[in-house]
Amino acid sequence: MFLVTGATGQIGRRVVRLLRQQELPVRAFVRLNSRYGELEHRGAEIFIGDLREEKDIQKACQGVQYIISTHGSDGDPLALDYRANIELIDCAQAQQVRHFVFISVLGADRGYEDAPTFKAKRAVEQYLQASGLNYTIFRPAGLSSNLLSLAERFRQTRMYLLIGDPKNRTSIVSTDDLAQMVVNSVSVGGAKNQILPVGGPEILHREDIPHIFGRVFNQEPIIINPPLFVVDGFRTVLGLLNPPVQKTLGTFRTLLANEFFCTHDEIAHLESIFNLKLESLESFLRRYLAV
Repeated sequence: MFLVTGATGQIGRRVVRLLRQQELPVRAFVRLNSRYGELEHRGAEIFIGDLREEKDIQKACQGVQYIISTHGSDGDPLALDYRANIELIDCAQAQQVRHFVFISVLGADRGYEDAPTFKAKRAVEQYLQASGLNYTIFRPAGLSSNLLSLAERFRQTRMYLLIGDPKNRTSIVSTDDLAQMVVNSVSVGGAKNQILPVGGPEILHREDIPHIFGRVFNQEPIIINPPLFVVDGFRTVLGLLNPPVQKTLGTFRTLLANEFFCTHDEIAHLESIFNLKLESLESFLRRYLAV
C-alpha cells in the first residue's frame, strides 16, 4: 500500500494516477474540501484528514509500505512542511515502511534565513536521512504545471508579469516527468538514499518564459518587469497588518531574488538513473494547451 499526501495537488494527483495505472494499492490523503472524485474513480482509497493532526497521520499510515510526501505548506510551513513530515517519518519508522519519498525544493541547503519553507524542507531532509529509512529526496527547481494558468492569461492578454532580474536562470521540470520519477524511485536502485536536484532539460533565463508563451500562441509578449523592491515595500506594509503573512512572503521573495536551476550534468545524471528523456517546457505547454 502506498500513502500519498497532497494527493489532490499537482504532483500528488499525477503520482496517484500513475500508481493506479499499474494497479497498485494507493491511499490518498486528502482534505474534506478538496476535489478528490477523480482519485476515487481511479480506485484509490480516500483518506480524509488533516495533516496538522497527529492522530490523522498515524491512522493514515497504518498498513502502508511506501509513503510519498508531496503536500505543500498551504501558508503554514511550520505545521505542514515541518511537523507533518516529521510525524510521517516517525510513523514510517514505526510501520517499518520500505521507502519514503519526499518532495523538497532546490536550494533547501543554501541557508536562506528569510524563507520558512526552505528551512522546514531542509530540516525534514536531515531528519529523514538520519531515520534509517530507505528514502529518495527530490529537489525540484520549478514545476511546468505552475505556469499553465499564467499561459492561459497570456493567451488572453499577451501580458507577462516578471518581478526582479529577468536574467536569473531557472530549470522548469515537467510535472509529469517528476511524478514518473517519484513513482519509479521506490524500485530504481540508483535513486535509493539519494537527494536528487530536478529540473527540465534546458537552463532558461526567466525572461525566456514569456517568449516561449509567445511561440506557443504566436503572439508577441508584453513583459511588465517591476523591480524586486516593489515586493519589499509590499511586505513592509503587509507586516504592519499581518506579520505571519509577511513571513510567508519571505519564501516568495527568495524564489524571485535567486537562481534555481540544475546543471547539465545533474540533468544527465537524472535521465540516466530513470532512463527517460526529460520534456521541455514548450513541449509540456503545447501538450496541455492543445496548441
